[in-house]
Amino acid sequence: MAMTRPVITSVGAASAAALALVFIASPAQAVGSSYVALGDSYSSGVGTRAYLNDGTSCQRSVYAYPSLIAAARGFSLTLRACSGATVADVTTGQLSALASSTAYVTLSVGGNDAGFASVLTECAKPGWLSNCNGAIDRAQATINGVLPSRLTTLYASIRVKAPNAKVVIVGYPRVFNGQDCNALTWFSPAEETRLNATADLLNSRLATAAGSAGFTFANPTSAFVGHAVCASAEWINGLSSPITDSYHPNRAGHASGYTPVVSTRLTGAALRVTTAVQQAAAASADRLVSQTRPYAAQDARVKPKEFVLPDLNTPAARAAATSAGVDLSSRASIDAADRRADALQNVGR
Repeated sequence: MAMTRPVITSVGAASAAALALVFIASPAQAVGSSYVALGDSYSSGVGTRAYLNDGTSCQRSVYAYPSLIAAARGFSLTLRACSGATVADVTTGQLSALASSTAYVTLSVGGNDAGFASVLTECAKPGWLSNCNGAIDRAQATINGVLPSRLTTLYASIRVKAPNAKVVIVGYPRVFNGQDCNALTWFSPAEETRLNATADLLNSRLATAAGSAGFTFANPTSAFVGHAVCASAEWINGLSSPITDSYHPNRAGHASGYTPVVSTRLTGAALRVTTAVQQAAAASADRLVSQTRPYAAQDARVKPKEFVLPDLNTPAARAAATSAGVDLSSRASIDAADRRADALQNVGR
C-alpha cells in the first residue's frame, strides 16, 4: 500500500516563534542509540493531524515529541506508543520492543486507565444532563486506589527488559484555562478546575511511582501554562475536526511544550525544535511505517478512547431537558439551566 507522507504545514507567527529553535548538542550522546517510545495518545502524537499509514488506529505521528527528539539526537527510534493504550496494553503489546541494548525509554500511560476520554465526554454536557463531579470522583479514585500498583508492576517489567536504559516517565498537561470557547461544549470554570486538578493528581502518582522505580519524571505542566485550550497561543486542541484530535497537544505542543521538557530529562541536554529537526523527523516516516506494520494485528487490539460530542437530541437528553424545564430550541434556555445545575452541583465543594 502506498504511504502518504505527512506534510509540514505553515504555522502562525506565535507558533512559528515558539518553534524557532536552538539545538544544543551533547557530545556524550552516541549517534544511533536505541530509543523506544511507549505509551498512549499523548506520546503517539494524536492532535498533530498527520499520522503514519501503518495499518493501525494508533495515530502515530512524526510530529510527536519522540520523533522530534530522535531526529535531533540521531537516535534510532522505535515508536510503539498507541492511541488508547492502558497500562495493560503497554504491558502486553509494547514491551517486546525493549532489550538490553535499549539506551532510552519514554512512557506516558495512566490517563486511559483513569478514563479521561469518558470523563471529558461527561463534563462537556450541560450540567442538567451530566454528572461531571461523579465522573471526576471515579477517575480520582482509580488514580489513587488502582493505578499505583499497576504502575509499580509495569515499571518493574520495563527495568527487567531494558536494564541499561535511561527511563523517563512523561506526565500530562493541564488541558483547560478556565473558560470554554467552544459553542458545542459546556465545561464550566469549576469543572475545568477539577479536571486540571485531576491531571495534577495523576502526575503526582506517576512521579511517585517513577521515583520508587529509579526512573525520572518529566512534568509538562509548567511548559503548557498559557497554552491550554482556548488560549491565544493554543498548544492543546479544543473541540476539533477530526474529533479524535480534541483535547490533545497539537504540533506546537509537542515541539515547544513536550520536547524541551522530555529531552532535558532524557539526555540531560537542552533541546528545542528547528525546521531542520521537523524535516528530519518527517523524513523518518517510511522507516517508522516499515517498523510498525508487523505489529498491526497486535495493535488492532488497542481501541482508541475517544471524546464524544454532546448530543442534545437523544431520548435521554430530551427527558432531562423536560425535567429541568429546558427549551431545547433556545440556546439561552439551555445555558441558563446549565449554570443553575452547575451551581447546585458545586455547593460545598
